[in-house]
Amino acid sequence: MAFSGLNRPLNAVAKSPANHKPEHTHTSLLKTKESDAMNTMTPPETMTANQIDKTVSVCRAMFEKHAPEFDKDAVQQALGAKGLAADMFAVFRGYVERFANMITRIVKVVRDRTPEQILTATGRKQYTDGSVVATMPKGNGEEAKLVFFKLDRSAYDENGWISDADLEKQFESRNLVPADPYSLSAANEADPAFADEHPNATHWKDANGKWCYAAFSRWHGDECFVNVDRHGDSGWRDGWWFAGLAK
Repeated sequence: MAFSGLNRPLNAVAKSPANHKPEHTHTSLLKTKESDAMNTMTPPETMTANQIDKTVSVCRAMFEKHAPEFDKDAVQQALGAKGLAADMFAVFRGYVERFANMITRIVKVVRDRTPEQILTATGRKQYTDGSVVATMPKGNGEEAKLVFFKLDRSAYDENGWISDADLEKQFESRNLVPADPYSLSAANEADPAFADEHPNATHWKDANGKWCYAAFSRWHGDECFVNVDRHGDSGWRDGWWFAGLAK
């Protein structure tokens, strides 16, 4: 893990997603009421009768379309299979869970700042590699709608890691692309306490095809930081919220 010499205190421990599982701390007592309101998450509403009808309708339309492809006797045997309904439901649940545990934020983004300025504006301690900061994509538009999602434990391997390549597939499955670091920085600038309970990050590839990342979190409950660097082969530990933008 490389650090910029100017930004690394002598006793610093490497603050990388590769070796740091975000610590979920209580938000600061100085957090404003406005930020409290933004972070309040109401319990989700349950699936409605209309949604159930729609689900059945979608399935029926698919079966009607492909009915000529199936043998009648084989279909009858399949319908009698003990695990058919459970297996079909598991597929549906998987699709739903891709879109669960999401938080949406709309933020103003100042695109004409330099990469250094966009990070400084967050007011966080910086642990960065200057050569990586220089590669930060700026994105487009004066406003960005970020979607933060947290992966289910099943997305990680047996040791609690996920590679950048597999993380990219998780973005794809949600019809998202990784948020540009400018938009993500703007979200953390607008609500500095957000990363206390929702350590958040994004990633991108540099000109050499190497994975880079920007990660916002709180270290040991007392230091808010942003870490910008290249990733090795280790990937990400669980606990992070990843920021995406709609395609």
